[in-house]
Amino acid sequence: MRIDIITVLPELLKSPFEASILKRAIESELVEVHLHNLRDYTTDKYKSVDDYQFGGGAGMVMMIEPIDKCITALQTERQYDEIIYMTPDGKTLNQGIANQLSLKENIIILCGHYKGVDQRVRDNFITREISIGDYVLSGGELGAAVLCDAVIRLIPGVLGNETSALTDSFQDNLLAPPIYTRPRDYNGLQVPEILFSGNFPEIEKWREEQAYKRTQTRRPDLLDL
Repeated sequence: MRIDIITVLPELLKSPFEASILKRAIESELVEVHLHNLRDYTTDKYKSVDDYQFGGGAGMVMMIEPIDKCITALQTERQYDEIIYMTPDGKTLNQGIANQLSLKENIIILCGHYKGVDQRVRDNFITREISIGDYVLSGGELGAAVLCDAVIRLIPGVLGNETSALTDSFQDNLLAPPIYTRPRDYNGLQVPEILFSGNFPEIEKWREEQAYKRTQTRRPDLLDL
């Protein structure tokens, strides 16, 4: 998979890809992540990529020209499955979306900034709009990092245990069950005996029951999906 991220603040996005799972995925050549500074595609001598909005109103708007030039330049090199715009009014990111995107080959992510982008960008270039929650950030960079993490960890070979991602919360519209590790007894706090039974069908049944109970208590809305 290749992910190209268009941003006015590339320095904000470097560190998430320089540690842990994402770093290993890149070093193992399971994914390529390329950052593109939108200011490199503007003809403005001051490298400006935003302007006042027509009709008046507070906040600057990202101009269509540099975005068009950047996306077009990338598209001359390869075909993209999705061009994603990170925006608060997009579809809220969930596990299903992450699963879908993990199967793609080439993705462009456009990070919104200022008041947002010229609507013509959204109407003519963007194939999918994604939000990471019902709140507003200073820009789409942190949202892009969250999206990349959620997607890249699903690529086969990225996680040490291939089945780990399949048992995450939300994969079956259920929250993950409780998990435990050593010590078995910590100051009188015990681990459930079923986990030491060696009866793996019963352990799996217990985990399914616990996952359902936890979902019913914390996120009953998921059971209606």
